Amino acid sequence: MTKQQRLVQCLSPSGLHRMAYYEWGERDNPRVLVCVHGLTRNGSDFDTLAAALCGHYRVICPDVVGRGRSGRLRDPAGYAIPQYVADMVTLIARLNVDSVHWLGTSMGGLIGMALAAQASSPIHRLVLNDVGPLIAVDALRRIAAYVGADPDWASFDEALAYVRQVSAPFGPLTEAQWYALTESSVVRRDDGRWAFRYDPRIGEPFRAAFVEHDIDLWPLYEAIACPVLAIRGGDSDLLAPEVWRRMGDCGPRAKLAEIPGVGHAPMFQSAEQIAVVRDFLLSA
Repeated sequence: MTKQQRLVQCLSPSGLHRMAYYEWGERDNPRVLVCVHGLTRNGSDFDTLAAALCGHYRVICPDVVGRGRSGRLRDPAGYAIPQYVADMVTLIARLNVDSVHWLGTSMGGLIGMALAAQASSPIHRLVLNDVGPLIAVDALRRIAAYVGADPDWASFDEALAYVRQVSAPFGPLTEAQWYALTESSVVRRDDGRWAFRYDPRIGEPFRAAFVEHDIDLWPLYEAIACPVLAIRGGDSDLLAPEVWRRMGDCGPRAKLAEIPGVGHAPMFQSAEQIAVVRDFLLSA
């Protein structure tokens, strides 16, 4: 059950771009799980989870455009949820399946909500990882302060130290896990220095749209009809406890799970965290 990198061509108003994705499991398995990462991350974040679930699913982990090994948009204004949803529809068509299960972390959860709320949506089960229909302005301003930042480092070890610092809310991880999460998210440039493997311009439309007021997506959430699991990091500053609890009382009435000792966001690097997802997805 090895990881295979593939590409699919997608369309934006500014032209064509390629989206990389990673595939685990048997290609003829009709049970498909799509795992979509957070704002500045990439599809390799799900390697541990995909390895654990690929006996049950064909697991698909895309690098959202502008991140990882995917292409970059000519116009940075396209780095927004409508483009990401359109790309995922193209990806699902490439997979040649009628329905999928979906796990979305942060931004990946917002993409999942937007797609699951559509009539005749291909998403039949949805896991929202530390994201909900209301994101407070304070959290948005914190994200805006770093998204699209373009630091560089003289060595991989310096990059590793930086990632461990800024990603401390991921919770307690092993040295090997921090190494893997860093290795997938940085690249050595031609000048020998190390930098993040994403387009710094992804921050431009975010800062322009989301730093003056809360994001309120309750109408979108309430339009979702499929079963939903809402996971919250116990120390999260992005998914407020009251928002998380309300998600269990309205719309699809999500099943709720909380992971202690983790902020934004759980990374599914442990058997205990993976079991939360597996038990929900396979309960159908």
